[in-house]
Amino acid sequence: MPLHFPSRDASRRTPSVADTPVSVARPSDEDSTTAWMSAGNCRNYPPAVFFPSDGVGVDRARKICTDCPVADQCLEYALDQRIEHGVWGGCSERERRRILKRRRVAATAG
Repeated sequence: MPLHFPSRDASRRTPSVADTPVSVARPSDEDSTTAWMSAGNCRNYPPAVFFPSDGVGVDRARKICTDCPVADQCLEYALDQRIEHGVWGGCSERERRRILKRRRVAATAG
């Protein structure tokens, strides 16, 4: 098996599993609080794409979330459930912590 050394030229980069859309079956109970998930762009990608270990992975996940029809619901779900890991609704863990902090400050000020 030949060794592959990453190139600095992204156009010559070997596609990874995370770059390949897949069909992921999700339950679609329309009365469920998570029924919106079946309409998310994420359903076409492996879950690992949304739990990256680096900033490049976060950017890749955000790009998928950019035109997602349920991004707002996804973000609110992650905030309500206090999900600490992964990219949800186009926001990283750090961004979600900042949103929650702003909301707490606004609630105590008002």
